[in-house]
Amino acid sequence: MLRPITLFTGQWADLPLAELAPLAKQMGFDGLELACWGDHFDVQRALKEDGYVQSVKDLLAQHGLKVYAIGNHLVGQAICDLIDERHKSIVPAHVWGDGDAEGVRQRAAQEMMDTARAAQKLGVSVVTGFTGSSVWHSIYAFPPTDQAYWQRGFDDFAKRFTPILDVFEEVGVNFALEVHPTEIAFDTTTAERALEAVGQHKRFGFNYDPSHLAYQGVDYVGFLRRFPDRIYHAHIKDVWWNHGSGEVGVFGGHTTFGDGRRFWDFRSVGRGDVNFEAIIVALHDIGYAGPLSIEWEDARMDRVFGATESAAYTRKLDFPASDVVFDAAFAKDEA
Repeated sequence: MLRPITLFTGQWADLPLAELAPLAKQMGFDGLELACWGDHFDVQRALKEDGYVQSVKDLLAQHGLKVYAIGNHLVGQAICDLIDERHKSIVPAHVWGDGDAEGVRQRAAQEMMDTARAAQKLGVSVVTGFTGSSVWHSIYAFPPTDQAYWQRGFDDFAKRFTPILDVFEEVGVNFALEVHPTEIAFDTTTAERALEAVGQHKRFGFNYDPSHLAYQGVDYVGFLRRFPDRIYHAHIKDVWWNHGSGEVGVFGGHTTFGDGRRFWDFRSVGRGDVNFEAIIVALHDIGYAGPLSIEWEDARMDRVFGATESAAYTRKLDFPASDVVFDAAFAKDEA
């Protein structure tokens, strides 16, 4: 059985869902991973407004689409972060409140709990998202940083997220962290440490996105094999690296995406350096049967052209798993 090809709607939140849904079908998608911003999916309306969840389902069904996951990355970012003025622009007004940092973190945590409950009402089993991190700013270990300092960051994550994960358990929904710079887990080693911090909580896993691992030099195929039972969702997103001018390193040089000096940049699927063939093989090997959700980001390309191309590329790339051992026919029949 082939995996559904879906579109993560986060980068399309400027379009009302009523406009994006027919466009997504036209671009070749089977369904959506709905972002919890713009008007794509409103957590509080889902919990409080009769008929809202069904109206979302009906709208998608009208265009031959299904919803396979919801993503609440922006709220998740505020749960463990050191809060500053940038967060005000990404979280809902009721989460920001008066802007008091600890209040923002507490309200963001409550909103993520509500997101789990809203996912259950919508009938999806995965919420993708971010966690933020209280120690990301110390990524480069100077002033000299000891392990006790970093451990406090993982302890803070565990304190804030374990109650959230317990709500996910209550409603039968998984939280899939997109392993990503600025999160508590941004490579394989920190992903292991995050799992340890929450006591291997069954509802904590990963939204696999190779693009965030590849340019760091992390073995992005090996990540799948390291966490075969924790891959709860998969993003398909491409990136290239070592294509810049040599003036900007892996940390980005305070440049914006699309700047030709950058060491790395996101690309439309199939136009970067990620080995998606190896990824599909690994996904087969670990038994992942969920959607392949395209998170389309390419600063240089028209997004409708790029997303259409990406959907077609991904559909061609995927293949059904074998249900036979290919050389079994060579064995002699001893009967």
